[in-house]
Amino acid sequence: MQQNQQNSGVAEIYSLDYEGRGVARVGGKTVFVRGALPSEKVRFRVVRSKKQFDEAETTEVLQTANERVEPRCRHFGICGGCVLQHAEATAQVAYKQRIMEEQLARIGKVVPQQLLPPIYGTPWHYRDRARLSISADGKGRLQLGFQAQKSHDVVDIESCAVLPEYVSAALPDWKAVLQTLSDYGDTAKFIEFYRSNEVTLANIGWGKGPSAKSLARLREWFDRHYASAEQCWQIWLQCGREQAQAFYPHHVPQLAYTLPEFDVVMPYRPGDFTQINAETNALMVGRALRLLEIRQGERVADLFCGLGNFSLPMAKCGAKVVGIEGSATLAARATENAAHNGCAAQTEFMVADLFETDRQTLASWGRFDKMLLDPPRSGAYAVVQALHEPYLPQKIVYVSCNPATFARDAAVLVAKGYVLQTAGVMNMFAQTAHVESIGVFERSR
Repeated sequence: MQQNQQNSGVAEIYSLDYEGRGVARVGGKTVFVRGALPSEKVRFRVVRSKKQFDEAETTEVLQTANERVEPRCRHFGICGGCVLQHAEATAQVAYKQRIMEEQLARIGKVVPQQLLPPIYGTPWHYRDRARLSISADGKGRLQLGFQAQKSHDVVDIESCAVLPEYVSAALPDWKAVLQTLSDYGDTAKFIEFYRSNEVTLANIGWGKGPSAKSLARLREWFDRHYASAEQCWQIWLQCGREQAQAFYPHHVPQLAYTLPEFDVVMPYRPGDFTQINAETNALMVGRALRLLEIRQGERVADLFCGLGNFSLPMAKCGAKVVGIEGSATLAARATENAAHNGCAAQTEFMVADLFETDRQTLASWGRFDKMLLDPPRSGAYAVVQALHEPYLPQKIVYVSCNPATFARDAAVLVAKGYVLQTAGVMNMFAQTAHVESIGVFERSR
């Protein structure tokens, strides 16, 4: 690698980091190069220099990786929604698996005994929910899209290759009606799209409630565009910090996703946490339940249970399930979903701050035969630290959305006598650098 005084140079990329940037070494200093892939030789320009590493962007690819492809979206490289469109779809999954393995080895000092085959998912048009930001330029013209990389600026888009095709095609129409409402003095802050098998919702967020004139115009526009549309649509409105409410039309099917393998239908509302990719989520849940190997009557904990995404399939498999969740709203919704799916007698949902879990809290829950952890990006450190005899479940399945905290928590579990039997990745967010992984920990006998 050579570097000149203008903070540019040529480097060979040997890896990919968790943000999807190429990694190179510059005389002992790490350089993260946006737009570069492993095995490539690139010319780069440093955009930010820190004591231990530099951040750079690719200015020219001198030696191209076999995995490089032409990005499908013209906004790639600017829009913050995708960072890996320049890599072939199966290569993206291989990169993510390597990131998981590297983090486990470097942070956790752990190597799984076996690697699971990846769940590849669908590379395009897979997002069942998305929030697009809205801003206005100096002339009042709306910009509608995802935020730019490393910025709050909105990248104005007319289509998006990871949204459902019919939602992507509808973006110009939604932008046009939102522009009309903005001209009336009612400028929306965002619009969210939710797709399910029976209905698609558009939830429009406002700083304050729109005027009666704007609402009448919105109903009129909807009737003209969607009264006879192939898909069933509904508009929801959300004002400030209030919960979203259905606006128009009123009599439509309920928003829900399904887990067909377990005959589960999961109703939810805008604002509830759900995975953005229902198809891959169903595959993930199926894999997790097979890895748990639930036996009839076992007492199983589902921590960070949310709406019951794993709890209800566990109950369908014969377990006595205790779901624990930090949000009282989600715990209540999980209780409703259990009743909706005929699982109320096999499930119990509790509210607890799992980030403040200690040994006493964990003991108060009683003994579990098995446990599933599905924490947010910050991981489940307090929970795994609190585990102790005689409250150590025989098997723990850990579903992670952050390989660094997964590796950190894996080290704690191994120190408590668990073995990381197997681990693998699931491509929940194709075209992004997001790594969703799963690991199985079992107590050594």
